[in-house]
Amino acid sequence: MVKFDHRQKGTPEDEWLTAPRWQEVPALTLSDFRRLVVVSAHPDDESLGAGGLMAHATHLGVPVHLVVATNGEASHPASPTTSPEEIVLLRRSEVLKAVQMVAPLATVDFLDLPDGALAEHASELTAHLESLQFSEGTLVVAPWRQDRHGDHEAAGAVAARVARARGAQLLEYPVWMWHWAQPGDDDVPWSRFVTLALERDERSAKDMAISAHESQNAPLSDAAGDERLLSEQFHEYFSRPFEVFITPVGSRTLTREFFDSFYSGSEDPWGFETRWYEIRKRALTVASLPRPLFASALEVGCSIGVLTAELAGRCAEIIATDIAEQPLSLARKRLIEQAHVTVVRADTPLEWPEGTFDLVVLSEVAYYWSPEDLQLVLEHIEASLTDDGVLVACHWRHPVEGYPETGDEVHAALRAHPAFEVLSEHREEDFLLDVLVRPPARSVARETGLLGHDA
Repeated sequence: MVKFDHRQKGTPEDEWLTAPRWQEVPALTLSDFRRLVVVSAHPDDESLGAGGLMAHATHLGVPVHLVVATNGEASHPASPTTSPEEIVLLRRSEVLKAVQMVAPLATVDFLDLPDGALAEHASELTAHLESLQFSEGTLVVAPWRQDRHGDHEAAGAVAARVARARGAQLLEYPVWMWHWAQPGDDDVPWSRFVTLALERDERSAKDMAISAHESQNAPLSDAAGDERLLSEQFHEYFSRPFEVFITPVGSRTLTREFFDSFYSGSEDPWGFETRWYEIRKRALTVASLPRPLFASALEVGCSIGVLTAELAGRCAEIIATDIAEQPLSLARKRLIEQAHVTVVRADTPLEWPEGTFDLVVLSEVAYYWSPEDLQLVLEHIEASLTDDGVLVACHWRHPVEGYPETGDEVHAALRAHPAFEVLSEHREEDFLLDVLVRPPARSVARETGLLGHDA
């Protein structure tokens, strides 16, 4: 999902260059790295966002490995002259020419994942990046996870997770932020910027690499649908004598003190009971359950028990947990007449209820955990979920300062876990809702015999 219009006039480059906060931005050095892995969502992302870095690494003798996730075949969906298959061949050729300009010895991997649907194929990207065997001496550079382009966000989320798991260093490069943002916006993470100064020959190599992507820089033809995609103004962002990268946020699990403080000012700080957004999302979550009844459910992060109350009608038994006592006290009052619901305080993942469950619900909770703690939670779920068990996850997608992860990163991790397979999915700009089961996933119609015994 793209959350801006590339055809609109973006923020003038002069506004970026004259922003006073550049004085605060530290410089990046590559002296500590022995390998550079660049992840590109589409052909040309790597040239725009990290072409200078690739040239700089090559001059230092640092090996460069480029992973191109999609072929960018959706760049001209209305073209009357060039088919998506022809665009694939064109853009592959362009990226190989571009790499010759900045890193002629680089290894290039094309993953052939669908353009515009990278989030749905996060497991394939994860598996490939894991096969590269990152180490502590590896610098991984990927699209910024808040670039407001779905494929960029997915590529960045997967790269971040694999880099952290393997002990590699991560940097992210913005591409579209320069277009849709303004220097004074809260969404611009100035405090996490680092810059790489480029030598004249590195700048020249980058310019030639960007020019190699002719299908993006010039019309395919004079016909409607073949228009130029990247304007001269857009290219100005990438003609600077430096490149900008973004360091990741801290990744420690939020503590009980955070939630105690958060709840101190309100009994329902998220508006579970009053906001239509929450009411609707909760209805979608409950409606996504693939069976009418469950024997034993676990809801982690139940808060004040609003979702728990709706799950209660679908479950013979429920254990609902939360880390903070204040919301739990409200949940107990709400559920006092529901004898089959047990509400307990638990510091997940350090504490996990005993027993097995045929339903586990993670609703707006998993982005509070560090990547390492999320993996521990998934291990708990794998060990306690019955063979026919269901894992339901629903999370806010927009970035929140201070949270260890984003909703997209959480769901990328769930989808990448070998113990689970996606049964159903719901995706909006604001949240993700995934239902996962042990493989093989069988649809509700198939499972209930509507398609026949062997269909």
